[in-house]
Amino acid sequence: MLSEEKRAGRLLDAQARAVALFEEVGARGLVAAGLSEQAVSNQIRDLANEMFGTTRHWHKRIVRSGPHTLFPYRENPPDRVIEPDDIAFADFGPIFEDFEADLGRTYVLGTDPAKHQLAADLPVIFAAGKQWFASHADTTGSQLYAEIARLAGEAGWTLGGVHAGHLVGEFPHEKIDGDDIESYIAPGNLTPMRRNDKSGRLCHWILEIHLTDPAGGFGGFYEQLLDLG
Repeated sequence: MLSEEKRAGRLLDAQARAVALFEEVGARGLVAAGLSEQAVSNQIRDLANEMFGTTRHWHKRIVRSGPHTLFPYRENPPDRVIEPDDIAFADFGPIFEDFEADLGRTYVLGTDPAKHQLAADLPVIFAAGKQWFASHADTTGSQLYAEIARLAGEAGWTLGGVHAGHLVGEFPHEKIDGDDIESYIAPGNLTPMRRNDKSGRLCHWILEIHLTDPAGGFGGFYEQLLDLG
């Protein structure tokens, strides 16, 4: 079994590769008007293979645009062609050397100021949530979710999902589903987040920020490691 230091290092390395992938997505302009969401998803998959060799993904690859950005992860909207004034996001979970990354980034194609503001607020609220977690040693998933909801509301947005993150680790990671609320940053999780998992290893967490403007018909998404980095 790997030491905790090496586990943390592997998770950070996996995330660094995922960050590099999404930076390259932006640099190449892969999220573009006139392409379908599925076509963009396939291009990102192929880019990951080009950059890092053949990659596996531990959850479904998501690219959503326009009104589809309002949907939470579990929904499966039909494929849609991206339009010139859209906001879009990508959510991928590549596996690097048997460790999971989970990264989400948002791209704004047009000049709509509200969409640009939402995109700008995503990393700010993520950073505020990360700081809150760092300063509350005994926080539960429920408490952190409430803080993320407060931050979103304070900025003028709503949360688009029933949770704001989950456990992450080696592949395949500990099963996280609706029956295991302790695996989520969500209402009802009254267990301290800083704990060991069922295998005795330190829990590591992904923080997800899914901001939405239901009246405007759009949203955005940002996620990465909460407790490392």
